[in-house]
Amino acid sequence: MSDKNIEKLCVTGLLGACCYIGFMFLKINITLPAGSTAIHLGNAFCVLAALIVGGKYGGLAGAIGMGIADIMDPLYITSAPKTLILKFCMGMICGYVAHHKLHISDYSQDSKKSLQLAAISTGCAMIFNIIFDPLFSFVYKRYILGVSVEAASVLAAFGSLSTTINAVTSVIIASLLYSAVCRKFNYAKYNKRK
Repeated sequence: MSDKNIEKLCVTGLLGACCYIGFMFLKINITLPAGSTAIHLGNAFCVLAALIVGGKYGGLAGAIGMGIADIMDPLYITSAPKTLILKFCMGMICGYVAHHKLHISDYSQDSKKSLQLAAISTGCAMIFNIIFDPLFSFVYKRYILGVSVEAASVLAAFGSLSTTINAVTSVIIASLLYSAVCRKFNYAKYNKRK
């Protein structure tokens, strides 16, 4: 394994740990009669990972970090499968838009431009999350966990609100952090463009 791959795996692991910390410790739980939701910073580190090391590794960082956090938290243990899927997709979308459509790494020396491109990329991933998190949550809770339609609808509605708040904070935090570190962590050094 090359030094480049080892460094990429280390950065992915570090940001996966940040996803875990962002969800486990930097959150506000909202307990509902039929479940719970949270406002947290885990998503910010998932999309930050996608900006730094690309969609596949960023998605893995988010899925593994927040998936383990779900498993470790009794309030969210049943949400772990949903988290694994959605966070991986979120990272893939952010990384795809950032690196294959906007070529964000070409602007690593221009912090203003990299901030704009990071906001667009993370925004695309968060729009996906705002749409699919409540939808997936409803289907998962209703048809897999057997929750009533009314309870699943209420949970999806509250989930939609917290997901929107998480999305806005994630776009701001991840974009600012990426703009601050983009010169040090450049996607181009981890991946050769084809």
